[in-house]
Amino acid sequence: MVDKQRILIVDDDNNIAELISLYLVKECYETLIVNDGESALAKISEFGPDLMLLDIMLPGIDGYEVCRRVRTTSELPIIMLSAKGETFDKVLGLQLGADDYIEKPFDSKEMVARVKAVLRRSAAKPASSSITEDSDIDAVSYPDLLINLTNYSVTYKGRTIEMPPKELELLYFLASSPNRVYTREQLLDRIWGYEYSGDTRTVDVHIKRIREKIGDHESWRISTIWGKGYKFETT
Repeated sequence: MVDKQRILIVDDDNNIAELISLYLVKECYETLIVNDGESALAKISEFGPDLMLLDIMLPGIDGYEVCRRVRTTSELPIIMLSAKGETFDKVLGLQLGADDYIEKPFDSKEMVARVKAVLRRSAAKPASSSITEDSDIDAVSYPDLLINLTNYSVTYKGRTIEMPPKELELLYFLASSPNRVYTREQLLDRIWGYEYSGDTRTVDVHIKRIREKIGDHESWRISTIWGKGYKFETT
């Protein structure tokens, strides 16, 4: 018998949390509800979730801080939930490492579809072929830069750089096709999946975060092609 995927629901409104749980249980997921950030952090290791649905407005430790702390040690997929619809709130959640962001009130079918999409992307083996000598390792390398998709690591100038999964996958995808221009829509489709309903600013946020961590190199850089998108440019 295949084990059910587990989803940790973190929301201080128990009525909403129970409703979310009802929809997910109908889709054969196992759920656990907690109502505050501290409990969420405590239950991660105990419950072993495959994904966390995380409300922003929580008593004590808010959702932003929970996301920040989780990302220091884990690549657990996180979908943030919030009644806040401002661009700043969405961008902040993504900058902290969230994989998606859903505004309340939300359609139950959309919520379930996003959960499935994030879980599928998390579990899927990337299709890009290796360009290293070892065929068992999916990695690309340039001077002072190694992007290893097999163990999800980035090494820059001999130092390991912490990157959430989506940043690393985006960097790997661009670096796998040097000097090829990709539009924001193409990158959304490739990295986030065709069901993703977020706007193209998601790509811009992730590119900005990557640049902050590895900057430009004399031999390569992530270049913005105005009006088009981005490319990993080599010289």
